[in-house]
Amino acid sequence: MIELSPAASLPNGKVVYRSGGGVALLTLSNPPANGYSYEMMRDLDEACLRARFDDGIGAIVIAGAGEKFFCAGADIAMLHDVTPAFKYAFCLHANETLQRFERTPKLVLAALSGHCVGGGLEVALAADLRIARAGSGKCGLPEVSLGVLPGTGGTQRLARLVGKSRAIDLMTSGRLLDYAEARELGIVDDLLEAPDDEAFVAAVVERAASYCAPDRAAMSVGHIKLAVQGGADLALDSGLALERELQAKLFASADAAEGIGAFVEKRKPRFEGR
Repeated sequence: MIELSPAASLPNGKVVYRSGGGVALLTLSNPPANGYSYEMMRDLDEACLRARFDDGIGAIVIAGAGEKFFCAGADIAMLHDVTPAFKYAFCLHANETLQRFERTPKLVLAALSGHCVGGGLEVALAADLRIARAGSGKCGLPEVSLGVLPGTGGTQRLARLVGKSRAIDLMTSGRLLDYAEARELGIVDDLLEAPDDEAFVAAVVERAASYCAPDRAAMSVGHIKLAVQGGADLALDSGLALERELQAKLFASADAAEGIGAFVEKRKPRFEGR
C-alpha cells in the first residue's frame, strides 16, 4: 500500500492534498455532498499547480470525501444567491481549472465512489481515466431538470466521449446511469470491487503509482497524454507535428536513454521520471 503524507487542506478548505509513491491525491471535501463552489475550484486549481511543479509527482488522483458522493455538482444554493455576472465568471474559471488538469503532463485519474452527477461528472470527464467503485452510486448530467445545461464542459467532453446523439439523449433526458452501464458506454474506464471507500481510493492510488517511476517512465506517460489531449481535435498533419515535437523531447530525456539502454542490455529499466 502506498504511504501518503499527512492530510493538508488547501487555502479555502475545500480540497485536501496528500502525496506519496509519486502520486498526488486530491480529495474534494465539502459536506454533505461535496458540491463545488468557486472556493473549491480555487483549491483544485492550486492543487493542480502544486502537483504540476512537483518533480516527485507523476500522477494525480481526484477523489471525493465520504461514501455517498464523489461530487454532486455545483453548490445550487450558492448559484441561487449570486448574480448572473458571477455565474458566468464562475463557469469560466471552472473551465480554466479543468483544462489545466488536461494540459498538465501528468496522468489524472478520477476515483469515483458514491454518486457523481452534474458538475461532479464534469470534473471527472476532465480526468484522463475514470475508475469507479462497483455498485457505489450513479452518474449523469441532469442539469436539464434545473432549466440549464451542463456548463462546466459537459456538453463538449461527453459528446467527444460517447458521440453527439448519445450525449444529447443522456443530457436532454437527464437520465442517471449506474457505473456498470457507464462503463459499457465508455464514460467509466474500469470498475473496482472494494469493501469501502478507503480501500477503493487506496486501490486507485496504487493504480496511479503504477504509471510512475521507477517502474514506468512517467515523462513518457505524460507526453502520451499531451499528444492525445492536444492532438485529438487537430487536423492529422498538425497532430503528427505535435507528436513529433513531444517525441523529440522524450528522445532527449534520461528515461529514454535508460529505457533504450535497458532493452539493448536485456535488463529491467529503472526510470527516474526525467
